[in-house]
Amino acid sequence: MEKYKGLENIVENIKYNEPMKMHTTMKVGGPCDCLVEPTSIEEIKAVLEYAKENNIEYYVIGNGSNLLVKDEGIRALVIKLASKFSKLEVDGEYITACAGCSVPRLSQEAKNKSLSGLEFACGIPGSVGGAIRMNAGAYGSEMVNVVEKVGYLNEKGELVEITGEQAEFSYRHSMFVEHPEYVVVYAKYKLTLGNIDEISSKMEENMTSRKTKQPLEYPNFGSVFKRPEGYFVGKLVEDSGLKGYSIGGAQVSTKHSGFMINTGDATCKDVLDLIEYIKKVVYENFNVMLHEEVVVLGGK
Repeated sequence: MEKYKGLENIVENIKYNEPMKMHTTMKVGGPCDCLVEPTSIEEIKAVLEYAKENNIEYYVIGNGSNLLVKDEGIRALVIKLASKFSKLEVDGEYITACAGCSVPRLSQEAKNKSLSGLEFACGIPGSVGGAIRMNAGAYGSEMVNVVEKVGYLNEKGELVEITGEQAEFSYRHSMFVEHPEYVVVYAKYKLTLGNIDEISSKMEENMTSRKTKQPLEYPNFGSVFKRPEGYFVGKLVEDSGLKGYSIGGAQVSTKHSGFMINTGDATCKDVLDLIEYIKKVVYENFNVMLHEEVVVLGGK
């Protein structure tokens, strides 16, 4: 596309009219105008500078595990920080991982070095950048408990390093939600030396629980809604009679009502319509308003 002429001189991994369903775990979504996959902080900075100079709207994504892209697609540049930008280094009880590193890989590398603290994350399907942004968590722990430092590019393209405390973590939230112009590029984790057999056992226990309770055999994007204080989403949805309820190819999982699956031919509209219907019925039954975890892009 003429609008993106010159990008090929900055980054090698570039695609035009790329179907975004190939880049989200829910497997729905229309095409984006242009998708690039930088391999270094320098490339990311160069792409951001290019977008700014040419007045090009852009979005930064990771593994797409908490992402919905509308059927109309994204009329913008998508910067994907995933496998192409996933370097990881271990230094004693510290692990530093680039934003594109997958969270399961991070957890496995910690185990291999007998480092404890990331057992909870072994099955989280996202990337480090996404996990930092939303303070991802499972099994009673969250990123806030192990993050020492976060490196990000600010609106000027400058590399800034902050402490975990400065990242303002809270339940499924961080300062990066409020500042989408900031791009997380790495995170440094402080772990503790442990027993590899005990670490492995805990991870196996977590993975068994995940496989038993979650619909991993279908495309999904994890928990649909944030947990309301004092309630469990799955129970609210199930007690509302919505277990297995479907709109088009989008269905409330019969294995866990807090999850939604793509049965094979779902559109983003199916998913969004089902989300709104669930919110409506749960509110009518229990006077509890559910709020989505998933991020929705596109449609312009």
